[in-house]
Amino acid sequence: MVIIGAGVAGLSAGCYARMNGYSTTILEMHTRPGGLCTQWTRNGYVIDGCVHWLVGSAPGHPFYRLWQELGVLPGPSIIDREVFVRVEGEGDKALVVYSDVDRLQAHLLEIAGEDAGQIKEFIRGIRRMGRLTSAPRSIAHWPRVLRLLASLPGILLGVLALRRWRSVTVSEFASSFENEFLREAFVHVLDFPEFPMVGLMMTLAWLDQGAAGYPVGGSQVLADALERRYLELGGEIQYGERVAEILVENDAAVGVRLQDGREERADVVVSAADGHATIFELLGGRYVGERLQRTYDSDPIFPPLLHVAFGVARDLPELSDSVVGIVFPLHEPVTIDCQRHTSIAACAYGFDPSLAPPGKTVLKVMLPSDHARWAALAEDPDAYRSAKEDAAAQVLNALEQRFPGLADEVEMTDVATPITWARYTGNWQGSFEGWLLTTKNLGRQLPRTLPGLRQFYMAGQWVVPGGGLPTAAQSGRTVVRQICAASRKRFVTSLPAPIGGEDADV
Repeated sequence: MVIIGAGVAGLSAGCYARMNGYSTTILEMHTRPGGLCTQWTRNGYVIDGCVHWLVGSAPGHPFYRLWQELGVLPGPSIIDREVFVRVEGEGDKALVVYSDVDRLQAHLLEIAGEDAGQIKEFIRGIRRMGRLTSAPRSIAHWPRVLRLLASLPGILLGVLALRRWRSVTVSEFASSFENEFLREAFVHVLDFPEFPMVGLMMTLAWLDQGAAGYPVGGSQVLADALERRYLELGGEIQYGERVAEILVENDAAVGVRLQDGREERADVVVSAADGHATIFELLGGRYVGERLQRTYDSDPIFPPLLHVAFGVARDLPELSDSVVGIVFPLHEPVTIDCQRHTSIAACAYGFDPSLAPPGKTVLKVMLPSDHARWAALAEDPDAYRSAKEDAAAQVLNALEQRFPGLADEVEMTDVATPITWARYTGNWQGSFEGWLLTTKNLGRQLPRTLPGLRQFYMAGQWVVPGGGLPTAAQSGRTVVRQICAASRKRFVTSLPAPIGGEDADV
């Protein structure tokens, strides 16, 4: 088996393929594992480009077993933070989305008692959705059967909550509040107001359960753990190898051709690389089909990001216990990357002491951007560099309004554009998480095979709308299970030897 890409999905597919006896080679164009799950160092500061929280970070959550099998957990220390996000208004007004659901309800009622009905329904939905993730996923043994039976009422309530909220967006729910401040602030709880409420409520349910913590060390710790597990299972990785073409004979994938002209032959090819590049470049658009073509023509993707980070000689304790930081209004609007902003969102990483020297922290701002604009700028290195410097200056101007004196404490500035992501990961239009989750595609999955092409499979966030770390890891597991089923082979999993634990799943 040849696997294209050593991101989370590719490493996951490699691990499960090795568990099931397949000989595997992963080909990765970068020089390190992780793909989008990455971080980099500037002047003693570590900038994390991916993880804010890890779904499945606590025993009992369904994804915990997945991370165990992949050698990620137990591993790094996990930090559970008290606040998801803080949305500030004028004066001392603030909406604090607490991780603890009881505390969140009390806070919301204190802000807007006139909206008690809406608030209680919202909190009830979070609790009910949380019951879906606490139900046993396997019924291979009688104790699990009994636990499943006992959890059926909760599961039913969770399903009803999903049906109630699946067609409601964050902005639609925000507009239902009578309280003016809550109506305006709630829209900013997520970066994408048209995101389904189900996505937000599931996240809050996991935070409430303590199952969405932050792994100390960040993204590279996760990527390194995945690589280590894969290599311990006997897999092979070749870094610095860009795939130029997927070889096809008689409508069957038979290997790949690398950029230098060498060929790697295989019985099965799995692409965990960018979906658009895989289908329309590596395969030349020969195996698309109408459904997939419509998806790539019209479905929304997560917008590319302008990623501005500062290393500051300040610890910013007011942000150290928040998952995604704060959103605050600007007294003087700023124009960043040709877009006018009246508010800004910022995240500080003071909760992870490994990312900055003592008493200092990384402060990061991520803004939706325009891939085409940056692609044009990149044609002229001087114009590209100047645009990055201007963006950093304007972001710092915005931050200075909330953190006076910050500019004098900046020791490091780093700007990553949509072109940065495209260069290092090959992501289509620089999109960081594939298909944007909407009320229309919620729960939908794209085919892992292509019409008319045998011995070929796809994994990663381009086959499941919404993306994310667990989605990518799960897709690697699922695709190997599908390969085993096609070969009438019993699918098995295992845990790393030092962990021990339950019998392998079937």
